[in-house]
Amino acid sequence: MTQAAHIYSYLRSSVLDDRRGRLGLETSGGATPFGEAAHPRFFEGMLTAPSAAAAALLAVADVAAARYFQPQLLASLDPVVTANGDRLRFESFSGCCGVYARLDVLESGVDGGEIGHGTTNVDVNIPLRDALGRLGPAEPLRLAVGPESLEVTTLDGPLVEKKVPLPDRWLRGFAETQVVAAGFDLRAELPAADAVRFLRTLTAGGRDATGPTRWVVPAGRLLRPTSRPVPGAVCLPGAQRLVALQRVLRHARGLRVYGPVLTAGDTRPASSAWEVELPGMRLTLTLSPEAARGFSGEGGVLDALALAGGEQDADLVAALLAWEPRIDVAELAEQAGLSSQRVRAALTRLGTAGQVGYDAAEAAFFHRQLPYDAGRAEARNPRLRAARALVAAGAVHPEADGGALVHVEDHVQRVRRAADGSLGCTCLWWAKYRGGRGPCKHVLALGLATQAAAPNNAAPNNAASNDVTEVSAR
Repeated sequence: MTQAAHIYSYLRSSVLDDRRGRLGLETSGGATPFGEAAHPRFFEGMLTAPSAAAAALLAVADVAAARYFQPQLLASLDPVVTANGDRLRFESFSGCCGVYARLDVLESGVDGGEIGHGTTNVDVNIPLRDALGRLGPAEPLRLAVGPESLEVTTLDGPLVEKKVPLPDRWLRGFAETQVVAAGFDLRAELPAADAVRFLRTLTAGGRDATGPTRWVVPAGRLLRPTSRPVPGAVCLPGAQRLVALQRVLRHARGLRVYGPVLTAGDTRPASSAWEVELPGMRLTLTLSPEAARGFSGEGGVLDALALAGGEQDADLVAALLAWEPRIDVAELAEQAGLSSQRVRAALTRLGTAGQVGYDAAEAAFFHRQLPYDAGRAEARNPRLRAARALVAAGAVHPEADGGALVHVEDHVQRVRRAADGSLGCTCLWWAKYRGGRGPCKHVLALGLATQAAAPNNAAPNNAASNDVTEVSAR
């Protein structure tokens, strides 16, 4: 697995100061409305539920340090924090790329202090974790995100530096989760007592995180198991991967479960999101469809990356973003002079650079700014690279029915159009996943070839690009 070295540089270690009742989270290099900053400062104010906030922050750190599939020791990746003006979002990804955690500290979760705008990493070290775990339930706590005073900077540089391996698939996982979550709807809502009982049952007994895929279905105020994925059911792949939620159960006010629409006869495992409501906060864990399957290979971003003109659209949309906690697609489309479809594709493309996330609770995208570029994600996506190579080699031969013959070395694959207009393929990838992990390289190649043949070589709203989108959604 290709790995990049990612370096976190801090002025000092984050610390919980019991005498002053202050939790100081130190920041590494990050983006702000005024440009890049070595140690941005985003907030200082009181937490309205300090004990719950400490437990939730630890849960996010737990996920960052975990590898649920084939566990092994690895360096913990420091959580990302985004200040959206009205909230703070702490995010992390598991080392196996199969669990995404996000803590949203809302306006009601803080008292006093102005929340800024920007994105950075925060230092969550082992002594800090131990101190947060000892925090008493009635102790007041002031949270500071960023250095107490920039005057302490010296010419010798940062006092604390961490160098960790960052797999490319971890970067792609951030991109895929916002596409997956955008297809979720609220499936179930449980009050506090029932939520706690259900979650404790799921994670009790130390069951293996790679256990069998399970399904649950709403039944009044409860969730009951079902033997098959009936309409309205939610997939629960590897229940033990929700173990990080155990830290916050005593503070829970309810549980909301999100998932995609299940159609009759669809037995494939699916992603799901599990959101615990806390005082002034929300803690959400999003699970990949299978414990042994990371988000990085889901293929949800391929359609946006393959659209003609998508890079220019993404640049235009990026210039209009300003760390909004809720991105209004219609308003953004009006400002950019683009259709809503092209704006959504641009947002998906920006997600490959970590600039966009999705909040299922508010059914809206949000802006963040991670230090990655969209070109890196495209260059490291083998299906898209293979599709472009097929087009460049003249291997795609469209047919009158909207399908195509694609010549690959010594054999031919046929891309077929179904009665509903979607596309399928005769290749092994399609036979195995049936579009469940995005389009195969042959379907992508047909879309690319059709766009290349279109007038002005730009057709983000034409029939061919719509066909590619339909395939990935099936």
